[in-house]
Amino acid sequence: MIRLSTIAIATLPLLLSACFSSVRPSPVAQLPDAGPAHRNGQLDFALASGDYGCEHGVRVQVRRDMQERINNRIQLGWNGNQYLLERDLSHSGLPRFEDPASGLVWIDLPWKSVLLDGRSHKPIASECRQVPVRVANSG
Repeated sequence: MIRLSTIAIATLPLLLSACFSSVRPSPVAQLPDAGPAHRNGQLDFALASGDYGCEHGVRVQVRRDMQERINNRIQLGWNGNQYLLERDLSHSGLPRFEDPASGLVWIDLPWKSVLLDGRSHKPIASECRQVPVRVANSG
């Protein structure tokens, strides 16, 4: 039996390719420090470190390890613990980070991210978006 999440993940590359085929460039491609759009068939998005708010009040902290403008690993804070996730090549080319010991998988998209249980392929935290940093009023 094919699960709905498997179908959604399988169709995501098709939806993304439709987004990139428009005449207007994507906002990520317009950023001067966005880095290479493709590297060895893998997409690289200009995504920042920080706190992410997800559905059902779940919070995740992501600290990106950038080397030569490429994000190869992240430190992920979730549920009171810290995990080191390494970039894993994905068939779709989407940034996918995994910690084999814990089974956690983090998938980045420019508009949202998701934390998965890599063993069951079930979402742990979905619809994760970076929380805007508040600047204290010094007035």
